[in-house]
Amino acid sequence: MKRVAFFDIDGTVFRSSLLIELVEELIKAEIFPPETREMYEAEHAKWSDREGRYEDYIAAVVRAYMKHIKGVFYGDLADIGRLVVASHSKRVYRYTRDLIKKLKEKDYYVVAISQSPKTILDEFCASYGFDKVYGRLYELGPQDLFTGEVIDAHLIENKATIVARVTEKEGITLEGSIAVGDTEGDIHLLEAVETPICFNPNQSLYDYARRMEWKVVVERKDVIYEL
Repeated sequence: MKRVAFFDIDGTVFRSSLLIELVEELIKAEIFPPETREMYEAEHAKWSDREGRYEDYIAAVVRAYMKHIKGVFYGDLADIGRLVVASHSKRVYRYTRDLIKKLKEKDYYVVAISQSPKTILDEFCASYGFDKVYGRLYELGPQDLFTGEVIDAHLIENKATIVARVTEKEGITLEGSIAVGDTEGDIHLLEAVETPICFNPNQSLYDYARRMEWKVVVERKDVIYEL
């Protein structure tokens, strides 16, 4: 039976958020209206000034995306997604990039999990050899237009559910299993494996990791170190 490794993507592998980059490009392409930014620019300013939380900023971007994706043609989204990946696919952390490569060489089954839309995740993750990709699925209506509804949201909300799903459907063992995450939203995932790795964690995950004596890794500029 193959061993398995789970990776959060945004902020853990990718050095930004695929969703943020996608929304910005959708605005530039005039698929989303310019006023889309008004839904998250205040939270972005607070975070940039270190007066607000990154999680609040991302949540605002998600709300903006969900509001404006309704009525968008799937092909237009896919085209913009490919553009984003072509421009940003190498903007990754060295630690997680090299860890994925090492695990693939050891024949691990490597799984990506993210709150970003699966359409862009599939494109991004293909170049890094992920075996399975879980992201947000948005419902399509007539003529391949998005309805604005999310499909199977429960799978992404609790990432431990994906661990159970993968082990059951793919015949994977949790012996030697690894997971890498960066926020408290990854705690259930990290608890479900043998070797949890907290990479560039936010304060909430860092505090939890210290209590649980989990491995904490930080990459800063060209230095990688364990705390």
